[in-house]
Amino acid sequence: MTLKLKQLNEIQPSVKKEKCYSIIWTSVGWSVSVGLGLLCCIYVATLHENDLWFSNIKEVEREISFRTECGLYYSYYKQMLHAPSIQEEMIHDNLTESKRTINLLQRMNIYQEVFLSVLYRLLPIQSYLEPVYFYIYTVFSLQAVYVIALYLTAWLLSGSWLAGALTGVWYILNRVDTTRVEFTISLRENWSLPFLALQVAAITCYLRPQLTTLQQVMVWLMYVTTFCFCLTWQFNQFILLVQALVIYTLDCGDFLTTTQVTTLYLVQVSSLLSVWFLQFCNSMILGSLVLSFIVAALFIRHCQPGVKTGSLVVRLGKVLLHSALVLLLTVTINYLAKKALQLQSDEHIFKFIKSKFALGSTRDFDASLYLCEEAFGLLPLDTLERLAGTLLLYPYVLTLLLLCGMLVAAALQNLRGSTEEKKGAREGQVAAFRPDVAYNLLHTLFYGLLAFSTMRMKYIWTGHMCAVAAYGVCGTELWTVLLSLRLVRYVVPVVMIGFLYYKFWPKLMEELSELREFYDPDTVELMTWISTKTPKQAVFAGSMQLLAGIKLCTGRVLTNHPHYEDKDLRERTRQVYQVYARRSPEEVHDILKAIGADYVVLENSICYERRHRRGCRLRDLLDLANGHIMDGPGEDDPDLVPATHPRFCDAIKTDAAAYNALFTRTFQNKTFHVYRLKKKRKKNTKGSSEPSVTQ
Repeated sequence: MTLKLKQLNEIQPSVKKEKCYSIIWTSVGWSVSVGLGLLCCIYVATLHENDLWFSNIKEVEREISFRTECGLYYSYYKQMLHAPSIQEEMIHDNLTESKRTINLLQRMNIYQEVFLSVLYRLLPIQSYLEPVYFYIYTVFSLQAVYVIALYLTAWLLSGSWLAGALTGVWYILNRVDTTRVEFTISLRENWSLPFLALQVAAITCYLRPQLTTLQQVMVWLMYVTTFCFCLTWQFNQFILLVQALVIYTLDCGDFLTTTQVTTLYLVQVSSLLSVWFLQFCNSMILGSLVLSFIVAALFIRHCQPGVKTGSLVVRLGKVLLHSALVLLLTVTINYLAKKALQLQSDEHIFKFIKSKFALGSTRDFDASLYLCEEAFGLLPLDTLERLAGTLLLYPYVLTLLLLCGMLVAAALQNLRGSTEEKKGAREGQVAAFRPDVAYNLLHTLFYGLLAFSTMRMKYIWTGHMCAVAAYGVCGTELWTVLLSLRLVRYVVPVVMIGFLYYKFWPKLMEELSELREFYDPDTVELMTWISTKTPKQAVFAGSMQLLAGIKLCTGRVLTNHPHYEDKDLRERTRQVYQVYARRSPEEVHDILKAIGADYVVLENSICYERRHRRGCRLRDLLDLANGHIMDGPGEDDPDLVPATHPRFCDAIKTDAAAYNALFTRTFQNKTFHVYRLKKKRKKNTKGSSEPSVTQ
């Protein structure tokens, strides 16, 4: 008895010491995560300031710096700062599209702008923080959240916060390929991807072996983060579809329990339906492929309870049949849903996919707009070169190869063994493949394929890539398999971080020392003229990108804008763009008048564009859509014919009588030409060929 008490007294101090060490080590890990998050936040904020001298330029220049759709989204934040009510400004909006009253909260994902504007008005910060800084600092702060989420994912996978530190360092060093927030602040992805990273961290924690106490908390965290992700980005359904395919694959490989699969599916469904409700029953969500897929997967799973029984060959056959049935039912449900909802808002995305893989018409105007942009092309090889330069690519590829081999072996073992054998294997940790690791492996594989197919989607992949590579460097299982050296997994990340600091810190300091200034005098002159010389209710037609800036800087009414998820708006945009096609002045005038335009802004950079190759210039896309032969030397399809009219944007500058009769030049500089539309009169009795007009 005395001996036992003596042994117990010797053990207790040791346990306390180990517990104290664990608390200190964990606290250091959390501190490092916050530090790296803040470092990333300050880094991108400084780059933004240094690139534009944002603090020193005029308000109109600040607003012009919100290019393309960024300007449109920021305009709603600016609009809400002075709005008497959300209902008046957002639910019944008649400024965004002429001759239409639309519900902005239903059409666009702008709840974040509404929330920020309300928060700014409530907080006592107006006296020392300008609205624009409150907005951009919030977005930059989300980058800190993003880094912390990736840090936690790597920490959970590897069991060491050193993996998280390596993840954060890689994310910052590969900024060019992990984020573009410093020059596209308002883009929806900059709001949503931090929440997606948090969701992945929550899923990783939820799928950890022997997790019981935190499961309920993780389910709620998964729901909240998925909901925030869906609420802030219109492409949520396509990103979640890829994630649903990951879950389905894990289910087929028997890496997840029935409860886990059902829970993950229901988290996605409940999040999407919550957003559907907040977006005033947005039909795009109900008609989304991901909802159709989840319903099909759950239904077929319920109807085939014996799919996970039998020998290896039998089970493989059942999985193939099961997958074919799920695919068939998904297509059927989605087709019926879209027919019932009369949904056509997202058809341009499917046209783009068909054209990209040569499954549909390559002349479709909407699809061609995407196909001709570099961001929607294949991932350039120089991306991999940059990732290799920071030592990220090599451990990532090695980790991927090793884990894929282990995953296939584990999947075959799962499919071969009986239920009782698998339970015994899991209890004995024999040939088991952790479900959290399996999820992250398939997550990076599936989103990697998406990134390679469409460059713009690389930002979903590269951040998570950092976490997977760091897990490969610091993961317990991987080092056990390779070397059985526990100490190595602590030394290697420290050495790598030291090397990266030595090699790249001077380059970061040099980058931060580069000072530039915003300079766009032609656009500033245009916005100033519109604000001071045109009526407040004047309607402007032009390119989507420019009109977003006109709405932000001047508050004038638009004919079209860059938010492309509406069929009628896409058709209207194509009609407005006829100003860059070979059309007669009468045709262009009729088109613009029909949509309520008072002014049309023509841009030399579009009319005489040289940036894209022949066949991808906007004027070429319009010529193809109109059946006309394109400008310049090169081959044309045999069914194309010469146009009967000159190009409108060029011919109107000749001041010919036919053009002057319908349009009056009211502003011009080196970049822009603005014309006011005159009112047509009925043709006189003499049958003059020139239309009569009133001034």
